[in-house]
Amino acid sequence: MSEHTAHIRWRRGDQDFLSGRYSRVHEIAFDGGATLKGSPAPSVVAPPMSDPEGVDPEEAFVAALSACHMLFFVSLAAKKRFVVDEYDDRAAGWLGKTEDGKTWMTKVELRPFVRFSGDRLPSADDIAQIHHLAHEHCFIANSVKTEVTVAHRNEPHT
Repeated sequence: MSEHTAHIRWRRGDQDFLSGRYSRVHEIAFDGGATLKGSPAPSVVAPPMSDPEGVDPEEAFVAALSACHMLFFVSLAAKKRFVVDEYDDRAAGWLGKTEDGKTWMTKVELRPFVRFSGDRLPSADDIAQIHHLAHEHCFIANSVKTEVTVAHRNEPHT
């Protein structure tokens, strides 16, 4: 099996930690060299202890599911000899509570718009089948209990 890493780094600095008035903004570094500003969602921890420009864990979770699905979708489409020119997904996730009161990501909806070109264009059934297979193959979707749905769009996002 392959290993995938992320390095999360946070420093308190001179902030009053015990009062709870400290920034939760942090750095997320990936094994390939990319870095992002991480933060809790402002709906969870209000600014200035969070930063709306940072990537929060909930957004990262939704993005991971969306990216994984997209990568399998374009690969499967290519194997079926369909040319994908554009894949644009405005995915969303929703937090909710379990029966015992724990917060969790209850649902993620992928909303991809896919543009094809070439002499061989997929039918609506072909597209639905590719989405189904992409979901079945997605490592991230196979790793979570969150409901993941695909609401394929026939029109581009505006």
